[in-house]
Amino acid sequence: MLNFKTKLINFLDNLLKKNDAHKKFMLGSIYFNEARKNYNNFKNLKEAEYKVFSQTGEDGIIDFIQNKLGIYNCKFVEIGVGDYSEANTRFIYEKSFSEGLIIDVIDNLKKKVSKNINLWKGLLNVENAKIDVENINLILKKYNLNENLDLFSIDIDGNDYWIIDKLSNNISKIFILEYNPTFGHNLELTVPYDKDFSRFKEHYSGCYYGASLKAMIKLMNSKGYDFIGTNNLNFNAFFVSKDLSENFREIKDNLNDLSHHTKLCIRDSRNDAGELNYLDKNQRLEVMKDKEVVDVSNLTHKKYKIKDLISSI
Repeated sequence: MLNFKTKLINFLDNLLKKNDAHKKFMLGSIYFNEARKNYNNFKNLKEAEYKVFSQTGEDGIIDFIQNKLGIYNCKFVEIGVGDYSEANTRFIYEKSFSEGLIIDVIDNLKKKVSKNINLWKGLLNVENAKIDVENINLILKKYNLNENLDLFSIDIDGNDYWIIDKLSNNISKIFILEYNPTFGHNLELTVPYDKDFSRFKEHYSGCYYGASLKAMIKLMNSKGYDFIGTNNLNFNAFFVSKDLSENFREIKDNLNDLSHHTKLCIRDSRNDAGELNYLDKNQRLEVMKDKEVVDVSNLTHKKYKIKDLISSI
């Protein structure tokens, strides 16, 4: 009897989640149908923000970019999706059930994802793996999604820079990545590569991860992309293939000052007991002062302690 009760509760919980998701999807669809009428007037990506299933307003930015590029059946890869209740590509998938691949390291990923979407619809592949520089291209090739993509998104709170570096040039038309605004706008910095990197294990604050925006822009430039902006909270950056970036000429003209895109707008730092303590940028750098970062501005990849760079950050 207890087993039946548990199953019934789980069934009803999943049903309610999917009903709520359907309402979000319908409201998002209605919103975008209206918003698209004004897309030609937008001067920066932040005007396009609107949240349906994304973490903040990435759904709106993605819809805006897709619309400008004429992408209506988006082939995608997203790395770092959790259980897919909150992800950059979920609205895309719910809209067109197009071919895609989502990757995360959480246990029972496929089962957890299936509670949020109907996996029998469409062509969504689910890979349960911890991504590193050795396996990234093997996994993409396994699903034949290692080239000619419409969108690639990565958010793994750690080795993002090093993994992106291993990807093929121009792997997709649109590329979304997470950067660390705490590292400022002046220097090209990233955390050292560690196959087993884990954000909160590396430093209790959770502020030690990823790379600076300037480092990411230079890397993406070498991969064939132009930077076209960030989200309002300044932690996700958006790029388009250079051969398509003319569609965003006016937007690119407004991106000269990177300090606007590295102002710290999130206060998610933790103390050593795991509690939120809302540190500002300088306080974050101070508690991380003995951690190492890599200067990727040249091939020597020299390592520094954060305390030696604070005045420049």
